[in-house]
Amino acid sequence: MKPTVVSTLILELFVVSCVVAELQRFEHAAKPDGSLSFLVVGDWGRRGLYNQSQVALQMGIIGEKLDIDFIISTGDNFYDNGLTGVDDPAFHESFTDIYTAPSLQKQWYTVLGNHDYRGNVEAQLSPILRKMDSRWLCLRSFILNAGPEMAEFFFVDTTPFVSSYFIDPKEHVYDWKGILPRKNYLNNLLMEVESALRESTAKWKIVVGHHTIKSAGQNGNTHELAIHLLPLLQAYEVDLYINGHDHCLQHISSRQSGIQFMTSGGGSKAWRGDVGTWNNPQEMKLYHDGQGFMSVEMTQTQVDIKFYDVFGSVLHKWSTSNLLSLAI
Repeated sequence: MKPTVVSTLILELFVVSCVVAELQRFEHAAKPDGSLSFLVVGDWGRRGLYNQSQVALQMGIIGEKLDIDFIISTGDNFYDNGLTGVDDPAFHESFTDIYTAPSLQKQWYTVLGNHDYRGNVEAQLSPILRKMDSRWLCLRSFILNAGPEMAEFFFVDTTPFVSSYFIDPKEHVYDWKGILPRKNYLNNLLMEVESALRESTAKWKIVVGHHTIKSAGQNGNTHELAIHLLPLLQAYEVDLYINGHDHCLQHISSRQSGIQFMTSGGGSKAWRGDVGTWNNPQEMKLYHDGQGFMSVEMTQTQVDIKFYDVFGSVLHKWSTSNLLSLAI
């Protein structure tokens, strides 16, 4: 789909007048040799329970081995209902006191999940938390330039896309301050993301969100993201879409585009046992119904990804080059 068609589609879906603002940008330098490495974990904040502490231990070991530059959190940072405020002890009990390894004392780039929206969202976004723990950086949506020309990460606030949270929230109460009116918010966000993707000259384009686009897990595909966000990823040749939400480790390789769909939602409670079949088995490169995390190592020409279980064992490897693609 061509970019102009995508723009028209978005405007047809959300007919509102608005001014497009640029997403806030951050920069993270590469290593002296030009390489970059990081870990990805999601769905973790349970005060160390459900093997969160064990996953954190293995993250520390792998993080030291790879000399990681930063960590990405794919959301659902504090269960079950986010934070009550900036003074909520869960911030220390689920984050600061858990990820104590020396290698994990790096910047954490974090998005919000649906469970985070059930609490005080502004608390997680507050600079007060950054003063408490300088590793913490959480915004609704933002861009990270790493390398800084090598990779561009587009962090997208996916929870407001999901209609069921608005139509049928059940017993849950969501904090929609700053989101309503929803159509305006989503329209602005989609245009911001499209503008940033269109202007990107990075060697690698990576989009990070909490919700799945493609998944065989309990939550499955997120219909709204497939309609509104996926066309942008395809049009601007995004390399990776990284998410959490399903409490598993998963790699789906799309046959319709070059996008790799990576789920890293095994930071704590997992083993749900609810694994669906996938229409095209050749696309499903990994499904691990358990705890764990993933690592990414990259250079200007190469990306190497590994998935680890709760014991630090490698479950799956995948590599690609922007000169030659291969799957392991």
